[in-house]
Amino acid sequence: MAPEQSRVGVVIVTHNSQPFISTNVACLMGQIRPPDAVIIVDSLSTDPEYLNHLRDRYGRITLILESANIGFCRANNIGVQRLIDSYDYILFLNPDAFLQSSDFIDKALRYMEQPQNSRVGALTGKLVGFDISAGKPTGLIDSTGIFRTWYGRWYDRGQGQRLSSAFDEGPTEVPAICGALMFCRSKALREILLGEGEIFDENFFMYKEDIDLSLRLRGAGWTIIYSSSLVACHCRGWSRDRARMSNEARLRSARNDLRLCVRTRSPYVLYALAKYAFVRWFER
Repeated sequence: MAPEQSRVGVVIVTHNSQPFISTNVACLMGQIRPPDAVIIVDSLSTDPEYLNHLRDRYGRITLILESANIGFCRANNIGVQRLIDSYDYILFLNPDAFLQSSDFIDKALRYMEQPQNSRVGALTGKLVGFDISAGKPTGLIDSTGIFRTWYGRWYDRGQGQRLSSAFDEGPTEVPAICGALMFCRSKALREILLGEGEIFDENFFMYKEDIDLSLRLRGAGWTIIYSSSLVACHCRGWSRDRARMSNEARLRSARNDLRLCVRTRSPYVLYALAKYAFVRWFER
């Protein structure tokens, strides 16, 4: 299928995302090849009125307001259910992530539509940090794909490093990619459904769900690709300083590490158990 004939839908999950979402949507709608549909699923923002303004301004936006904080995974799944059967590609985009160039979607489509890339299930680009209070990039890398250390810890490659040419590489296969920016082939997503319309495992709620999705795609024979020619900014809603993260958030992340190990029968389960025990009983 020619890139211009492919249909692209976008899913954005919001929760008190007022500082970011206007820039996010403006970057989407400013694409030379804009998305065919945008689904915003709000997971109980205190006052969702800020989203009504966006829906009224842009005709392609469908707004779904949930009456509870249903979590990142469930909210994304609700959006996917509206798109997966009638759109060729789905872009999962965090509300605090901004497509940096106006040809992001066009480039992604052209890459995915090349015959030799027919088994690419998901594509991401270089995520660079963005300071929303200052209104400018931080000059630091946020993610160039997710990798695992020899002892089992997952990490965003390059995070916190100064922007340089270190990760300026052509399309390269990576173990996993950040959920803030996932350009996915709908056909691949349909092959790994956990249940009716369940792309992300809702047991995760949030944290590590992107790694789980990446591993399931790879397990089904699809490849995960990072391309430095695709660039987006990411404010990142959690702090790299663990002292500023709630114990509940750290515990959920550690619990999801265990879920990953169980699902994949990973030899890194001892690391995941040790991490969970430390967070559960010692870290406060």
